[in-house]
Amino acid sequence: MRTDSSPGNLPAREHLPAAAAGTPVLDVVIPVYNEEKDLEPCVLRLHGHLKRTFPYPFRITVADNASTDTTPQVAARLEAQHAEVRSFRLEQKGRGRALRTVWSASDAPILAYMDVDLSTDLNALLPLVAPLISGHSDLAIGSRLARSSRVVRGPKREFISRAYNLILRGSLQARFSDAQCGFKAIRRDVAQVLLPLVEDTGWFFDTEMLVLAERAGLRIHEVPVDWVDDPNSTVHIVKTATDDLKGVWRVGKALATGSLPLDRITRPFGDDPRDRDIQDVPKGLARQLVGFCVVGGLSTLFYLLLYSVFRQFGGSQIANALALLVSAVANTAANRRLTFGVRGRGGAVRHQAQGLVVFGIGLALTSGSLLALGAATSDPAHSTELAVLIAANLAATVLRFLLFRAWVFPDRREGAEPPTAVAAHHPSNPSSSTYATVGAIPQQGLYRPLPQRPVTHTAYGSTYETTEFRAGEAADGSWRDATMRLQPLRPHDTDTGDSR
Repeated sequence: MRTDSSPGNLPAREHLPAAAAGTPVLDVVIPVYNEEKDLEPCVLRLHGHLKRTFPYPFRITVADNASTDTTPQVAARLEAQHAEVRSFRLEQKGRGRALRTVWSASDAPILAYMDVDLSTDLNALLPLVAPLISGHSDLAIGSRLARSSRVVRGPKREFISRAYNLILRGSLQARFSDAQCGFKAIRRDVAQVLLPLVEDTGWFFDTEMLVLAERAGLRIHEVPVDWVDDPNSTVHIVKTATDDLKGVWRVGKALATGSLPLDRITRPFGDDPRDRDIQDVPKGLARQLVGFCVVGGLSTLFYLLLYSVFRQFGGSQIANALALLVSAVANTAANRRLTFGVRGRGGAVRHQAQGLVVFGIGLALTSGSLLALGAATSDPAHSTELAVLIAANLAATVLRFLLFRAWVFPDRREGAEPPTAVAAHHPSNPSSSTYATVGAIPQQGLYRPLPQRPVTHTAYGSTYETTEFRAGEAADGSWRDATMRLQPLRPHDTDTGDSR
């Protein structure tokens, strides 16, 4: 997908190689808070299921969200009894915070999580992670709203779940069916780049992660699940719903203003089979033609509606000019985003100015057609005017597509050097880095760039460092097997106001 900024940092997806001895392929995280009763049965059941059915080495990590009961002791006992079980304690609450911390520190190539109540049938676990292991998908989610899912829960939770997903579809244009099911997985290379962009540390973490991944063009695999509601759930529905709506507003605002650096998590050009060279067909032509026709059809209907409205208050020339002007602005914006894949605000004003030039050509064609009609008959019928305008617009449409493709939104990928992100470390302030982008406008705003300086961390009893990298490394294949460590905790993760 074409963008105005740097190419993606993710490598092309590949089937995971055979794991080395002792290296887990899958790390299943179970975030818990005061779950002393349910933790041990959950871990033992999951451990037995993976031992029987999962063909790769695995790990189960208990992420304790500052429990105040005996949950840490139970987790420690399970860790001592089973080599595949690990425990990790955080001193702050928040399911999102726990997942980000453990996933960022894990060395497993496939990262997953599930709720401690095991409401989701475990037979869906292998279908969940298989597309990630094979390289088919980037993320995978269990869906309780799929047609073939079998779900047992009360009407209140059913209503809340479906209403929430309708809100996501209407406000954030989400296409995944179930954002809240506690049964998800992600490839580690994707998590390393995606997680630093996710701001939420609570229950909205899942939704934000999925929305950003989908907007970046990553592939999300959905698995129908069998799910039984836990009547003893401690989730505060009203507070969780309120926090989720706040998150929807925050993410929607960031997407609308273009402050999200989504290009950092796109796949390199050529990973999409639609981007491959096809003999005698220019790159992306078929896809652009389809998008342009859809946008053009909707724009024509919008134009005709506006013309009919404006015609009630003025002559045909004035009505045509006003209708064409308004529809041209909307048409340029829609083609910019949907047909030619240009994201963000960069160059938007220039594109609209060029679109107005194209509008002027269309105005000349349609106005000339109306003049010719007026010369042929002194009082043409309204239906005749519309027919003439439709014919003129068809001719203008062909010219508009050619001008858009060759002049307004030309493909500049070939031969263009990717911008390089450079990190400058200041010894006087070890906790800060200055990010400069060569050849591109730096990304600013609420969502911060990835860490790009060596930082030492300790997790699971071992010490490791983050690694410095440049934007675009993945595109040339040099990052395929690299393991980039992230900071286990974000700077604002000390906020104790977040509740589970």
